[in-house]
Amino acid sequence: MNSRRSFLNSLGLGCAHVGVTTLLSGMSSLGLAASAAAANRSWVNASEMPYKALVCIYLAGGNDSFNMLVPRDNGPYNNYAASRTNLAIPKNNLLPISATNTGGQSFGLHPNMPKIQSLFQNGNAAFVANCGVLQQPTTLNDYNNKVGLPLGLFSHSHQTDRWQTSLPLDAQQNIGWGGRLADILQQNNANQNLSMSVSLSGTNLFQRGNNVLSYTIKNSQNGSTLINKSDNLGFYENLKRQTLDNIMDVNYQNIFKQAYSDVISGSKSNSIEFDAALANAQTVNTNFGNDSLSQDLNMVARTIAARNMLNVQNQTFFIKLKGFDNHDQNIADHGNLMRTLDNAMGSFYQALEELNVANNVTTFTISDFGRKLITNGDGSDHAWGGHTLIMGGAVDGQKIYGQYPEVYLGNPLDTGGGRYIPTTSTDEYFAELALWFGASHSDLNYILPNINNFWTPASGQMPIGFLA
Repeated sequence: MNSRRSFLNSLGLGCAHVGVTTLLSGMSSLGLAASAAAANRSWVNASEMPYKALVCIYLAGGNDSFNMLVPRDNGPYNNYAASRTNLAIPKNNLLPISATNTGGQSFGLHPNMPKIQSLFQNGNAAFVANCGVLQQPTTLNDYNNKVGLPLGLFSHSHQTDRWQTSLPLDAQQNIGWGGRLADILQQNNANQNLSMSVSLSGTNLFQRGNNVLSYTIKNSQNGSTLINKSDNLGFYENLKRQTLDNIMDVNYQNIFKQAYSDVISGSKSNSIEFDAALANAQTVNTNFGNDSLSQDLNMVARTIAARNMLNVQNQTFFIKLKGFDNHDQNIADHGNLMRTLDNAMGSFYQALEELNVANNVTTFTISDFGRKLITNGDGSDHAWGGHTLIMGGAVDGQKIYGQYPEVYLGNPLDTGGGRYIPTTSTDEYFAELALWFGASHSDLNYILPNINNFWTPASGQMPIGFLA
């Protein structure tokens, strides 16, 4: 197996980002549950379904979101400034927004987010305040007595895992909630050969399902990572293709070898199909920046433009923006990241309007955790609750959802240093996204096994309300 993988890599086969262990995941109990859930769903003609996409932007490292969304009224702002000291953004620099559901309380955005300001004011963006990983609703007394706390609080790896899996304490499967969503809804796509889970950032936990694997693309050319120069008709490139096809045509007695061969063959075929679809899809004329996030979102827009040629009705996309672990130089570094996020998301929404699918695509942010209010000198350390951003034509925007906490040290939610206990769980946040995307209320017990600790799916309502 290792020699075969080495040989395939020497051919430049970058399209199959999978390992042998991934192939076994469908045999797990969760895999069987997903199959049963999908089988029990009412059959729908895929061609009659409206297209929908979820775009997850992972702000890797822990976004200092209390500098992304800031209170502007004198009293709350003064508390914020006293807590943050040298990390506070001057009040006059904040971009004012007028949320319609905060009882007249005034807020502002980071000064490098004018496009998000415009989208918010136009009703196409919203925030969920103080959202984070929870095992159950938690008070400061629960925290002090270590009652029902998530594993590995304030740890990058543990909290990243929980944001992407949304599994309870006793579940250790490396399966993401986006993957479980795909396990159930992949059947909605008329084209069953191409995964509904598309990644611009390689293999990720969020999209890892029991039965559905993510399909990795790049942000250049036509996206697909084909065999090196596979579209070249030269003698040696033809020889490479023939050699690979001969290897893959062998019927292996070993189930693992055969499964690996099937995945490689499928990935090769999918890459060729994907490349051709993007090459002939509607052109996206919106201008995007040259940074990696802008180019990633440009490729997402181009993929969405090819949705009819790809014959898909549901897609999820995953993108990682690095650099948020700002223990020092926070003001400058975080400011640059806010500018990058703002420019990229602004261009992306413009492209969605150009394609006439703004109402069909919802973009949302996640991060490891928020950051402490207090400074450590020139930056801020790991915390817990933070604010998330949602964008899309279907978003009930110009609103701040959840509970924006009073920003002062010693708040009843403060576990120390301005590290707040979340008041909205990631499970509620993800449930709203999943339901809008097409999951049923009964599907949520599989997709988000912890959801009943915060909200009852049988209620028939949306858990937060930011999506219609």
